[in-house]
Amino acid sequence: MHSITLRFMAASGASSASGRIQGGAVLLWVDEAGLACASAWAHCACVTAFMGGASFLRPVRSGDLVEVEARLAYTGSSSMSMAVEVRAGSIQDRDLQPVTHCVVVYAAVDDDGQPRAVDAWTPETPGDIALAQRVKAHIDAARAAQ
Repeated sequence: MHSITLRFMAASGASSASGRIQGGAVLLWVDEAGLACASAWAHCACVTAFMGGASFLRPVRSGDLVEVEARLAYTGSSSMSMAVEVRAGSIQDRDLQPVTHCVVVYAAVDDDGQPRAVDAWTPETPGDIALAQRVKAHIDAARAAQ
């Protein structure tokens, strides 16, 4: 499976006094979707190695329908680089608006926590190729900034 979409209603327990869901909760959803996609691809446990580029475009409110889509962009020998997008909106409107998007890298690990090889992902469609290029460029820029 090279993509996964989680859909759920934002719970009030993660919201602030204003009814907005805290950014940390949204980033947790990003990690959960990415980890589910990476673990399904690798057929083993995975750990988060990098998350970057998240900027919030709009708030998520308690009771919003939330959609978190994780897509595999490319693989390394034991890593999987994902593009993750979060959209949310009123369940009555069914018009989900972009909330944030970011890049997340996961590493496959064995029972001892050591890197484990993963199957290669080869983007074939123009959209998948463009996604892989954008994700690689983002990760390269983050490495250069270190």
